[in-house]
Amino acid sequence: MVKHRSSSRSSSSSARFLSLKAITLYLIFVFAFTVWVLVVFTSRNIQTDDDQTQHHQHQDPRKNLKKPSDDLDSQLWTPPFSYGLHPCVKPTPRYKEFVESDRYITVRSNGGLNQMRTGIADMVAVAHIMNATLVIPELDKRSFWRDSSVFSDIFDEERFIESLGRDVKVIKKLPKEVESLPRARKHFTSWASVGYYEEMTHLWKEYKVIHVAKSDSRLANNDLPIDIQRLRCRVLYRGLRFSPAIESLGQKLVERLKSRAGRFIALHLRYEKDMLAFTGCTYGLTDAESEELRVMRESTSHWKIKSINSTEQREEGLCPLTPKEVGIFLKGLGYPESTVIYIAAGEIYGGDDRLLELKSRFPNLVFKETLAAEEELEGFTGHATKTAALDYIISVESDVFVPSHSGNMARAVEGHRRFLGHRRTITPDRKGLVKLFNKVERGQMKEGAKFSNLVKAMHQDRQGAPRRRKGPAQGIKGRARFRTEEAFYENPYPECICSSKQHKEP
Repeated sequence: MVKHRSSSRSSSSSARFLSLKAITLYLIFVFAFTVWVLVVFTSRNIQTDDDQTQHHQHQDPRKNLKKPSDDLDSQLWTPPFSYGLHPCVKPTPRYKEFVESDRYITVRSNGGLNQMRTGIADMVAVAHIMNATLVIPELDKRSFWRDSSVFSDIFDEERFIESLGRDVKVIKKLPKEVESLPRARKHFTSWASVGYYEEMTHLWKEYKVIHVAKSDSRLANNDLPIDIQRLRCRVLYRGLRFSPAIESLGQKLVERLKSRAGRFIALHLRYEKDMLAFTGCTYGLTDAESEELRVMRESTSHWKIKSINSTEQREEGLCPLTPKEVGIFLKGLGYPESTVIYIAAGEIYGGDDRLLELKSRFPNLVFKETLAAEEELEGFTGHATKTAALDYIISVESDVFVPSHSGNMARAVEGHRRFLGHRRTITPDRKGLVKLFNKVERGQMKEGAKFSNLVKAMHQDRQGAPRRRKGPAQGIKGRARFRTEEAFYENPYPECICSSKQHKEP
């Protein structure tokens, strides 16, 4: 009897042990499965419209995702895989719409077309932060091009006013009763925070009108509320459209290019006289041309640097690629000789002769003057800002965009193309390329398969694929660090580019 009870207890204890073990294993399995589901779900959500506080902590969207096919055609023309990313510029539920007031901001926009465009977008945001009515900005008439165009000549003024109805009140001119009042004339600090402009509201105690002498770079690139960042995008990509005449002709020229070639490259060939003089880049020029540029640089009062070592500039990658170098570069990437290339640029320094080396590699060069009828360009003659707007439209709509230098237009076009779905934008590694060009020039390397493989490898990650905006360079402190940041308008990810399907915007 004793033996039987002992055996029974042992059996019962063993059963309980097995039962507890099974339950433990089951709980471990459930926990592990739950963690796995959460990891998968989190990795899929790169950025959602409702996630404002953690939007800088998301991982690079290219990780752990399958890449598209790597065939030659895809490498040359197909947009980089965008992983379902799409524009998102709608305000969050916490956004505060403007409250009408009797305070006004007037602005003189400075620079060329794209410097003025991004500056205007900044000033709309500043007016919103300071709760002021914005008077239609005055465009720069004193820049290198001396363009006499007013706002309505370049932009769709009525759309600009109406589209910003919830964000800021915009008027065409100051009311008569405040025209003669004294104004606070301000040079707002560059790359300023929201807190800076909230402090500037103390000016309203003494003034009803603030005049801003410069509009460019008035807001920081990073660390701003997401609603302010999205407002900047709403202005630049939705509200600040070109005038109907410019928009119409620009789209016609895009259609002509596509009907002629099917697909084309827009090359922003930054090889105009002012750019070369400003950067001090004289590689490949004659002594007379180099001297002309030096004189121009020294006689331009607002260009601070007068003495520049052209060789050092080039080796550091600070010079625009020459037309010849662009031809070698595009051939090295694998583009065929038959490729149609639209030249988005002003007057090339050195004229047609300077384009011969590029044309020998790519004979199908197209200019707006050859694409449009003479009568279509009548209203654009003598108005560099208008012709720059045509170049901008064509560059944004091109199959591939290649800038020879990282100026204001190059940054603005790249940002717009990222916003519209990360269209292929190839940014030359000028510093790396110069080393290869020098080897070719010295006879240490030939243009061929080896050269081409090096160029392709160098630019594998410079095709406009999704990535977070770059912060300041390491080791640089103080306000100087802002100059090293990637511009917000060059890459508005993640604030204005999202992945959430349920909040996809039209």
